[in-house]
Amino acid sequence: MTDDEIDDPHNLDMRLWVNGELRQSTNTSEMIYNIWQQISYLSQVMTLEPGDLIATGTCANVGMATGKLLQPGDVVRVEIGHLGYIENTVVPEHGSIV
Repeated sequence: MTDDEIDDPHNLDMRLWVNGELRQSTNTSEMIYNIWQQISYLSQVMTLEPGDLIATGTCANVGMATGKLLQPGDVVRVEIGHLGYIENTVVPEHGSIV
């Protein structure tokens, strides 16, 4: 998807599920730093190339804030309106004991 296919990157619904339980439901308008600020900063410290991905982090009220940490075997699905979704299963860290 290209930037001309998204009307406003600061108005996209974001949802996150863990094992089918909705844990986040917010909008990109709630991000602390908008995408233009992030691109500006990153382009000052590195060269951004076409196709680069920027991991912007997540919104409030997950993980440590809730006490619900991810465990091996958990299935995490993240959906961003108009962009699609990604789903992954949490695996143990290499060398850890489960």
